[in-house]
Amino acid sequence: MDYDFATLDFSDDSEAARARISGWLGAVQRGFHSGRPDAEFEKNWLAHVAADGVVCRGAWLPPDAFGAGPVPVATFASFDKTLNAGHELLPLRMVTDVTASPAHRRRGLVRRLMEDDLADAAAAGIPVVALTASEATIYGRWGFGAATFAQKVEVDTGPRFGLRDFTDPGRVELIEPPESWEIIKDVFDRFHAVTRGSVDWPQFYETLHTGAYNFDDGGPDKKLRGAVHLDADGAVDGFALYKSEGSGDDRKIEVAEMAALTTAAGLALWEFLGGIDMVKKVTFGLADPDDPLRWALTDINAVTYKAIEEFLWVRILDVETALAARPWSADGQVVLAVDDTQGYAAGHFRIVSEQGRAKVTRTDDPAEITLDAETLGSLYLGGANASALNRAGRLHGNESAVARFAQMADLAVPPYNITGF
Repeated sequence: MDYDFATLDFSDDSEAARARISGWLGAVQRGFHSGRPDAEFEKNWLAHVAADGVVCRGAWLPPDAFGAGPVPVATFASFDKTLNAGHELLPLRMVTDVTASPAHRRRGLVRRLMEDDLADAAAAGIPVVALTASEATIYGRWGFGAATFAQKVEVDTGPRFGLRDFTDPGRVELIEPPESWEIIKDVFDRFHAVTRGSVDWPQFYETLHTGAYNFDDGGPDKKLRGAVHLDADGAVDGFALYKSEGSGDDRKIEVAEMAALTTAAGLALWEFLGGIDMVKKVTFGLADPDDPLRWALTDINAVTYKAIEEFLWVRILDVETALAARPWSADGQVVLAVDDTQGYAAGHFRIVSEQGRAKVTRTDDPAEITLDAETLGSLYLGGANASALNRAGRLHGNESAVARFAQMADLAVPPYNITGF
């Protein structure tokens, strides 16, 4: 079938263009098994599109085909923000809203849309592409590797909950989310600036974190509550947004978002959440993998790790720029060969690391370490280490070269990202 591949034109106010925009959004909702969007949903989505410069691509049936109309059979969107690579905030192409109609699977529609967008990002000089995936087996074929992980924790806040030897030098105060966006965003911006793996927030985070609109339920989010931590000087250095769910013995607090700039702020927020009356459990689906909470509790079994799932998937387009922007753990040099079926990251690269930084250049010298683009994506932020990838058969080299590369590339602190898109 000869599909019509096109990009939505948000400047076109014609009836046909508006129908295509609404049809595209409806196709996304259908693809993710969500309800049909109403006018308020579309209004809030369009605010994000305008603020973030979202490009929405799709594939439509030809006009004479049965089922043809404004609703596409495949969708794809992308926009640009930044990724904290460790030493620098790099330009980042963010891919989202990837769907294909179940009646038109395995027709190459997503492949065409993905490859068009990767080519556009490369032409624009964007070194890294990322997405958050609903299925773990889809995106490796395009060079995306699982790079950060979502850790879901459940904390028992009954009598066993308590922190050992912790004295808060500051204090926690409640906030009203609808009135507190500037405070929340300021903390996040500082968190993003210092946290390897962090991705900048799209515009719709303001909508979510002020409770202005809940895209899942429709209408304002009246359950959203908030608290901030103030340091000893009264400056805000952390926040938590949360909701109460259930009742009686089943009542729990679900943390929607939490970020802290210091260990003390993070522990103080956990202490606050654990002390809320009539609550038995606190859950958070994006806990820091390096959070010291377990070791700060008087009973280490008061926290349970319910799931660890891949979250951010990374695809490197510009190897030299990307690898030079990440930290390195030891001085050394190695020649790395990357196999990339799309060609963007393919080649041999000499990496010379010194005092935590690296100079990366293309070379014709023989490779000491070989891997593919997907594996490079997983290694990039430090979410996977070289020795484990070697043992898994995904990174290759002799024992000496792998050990040297692991000393250079493996990072002690895992990456952390709280931004989904």
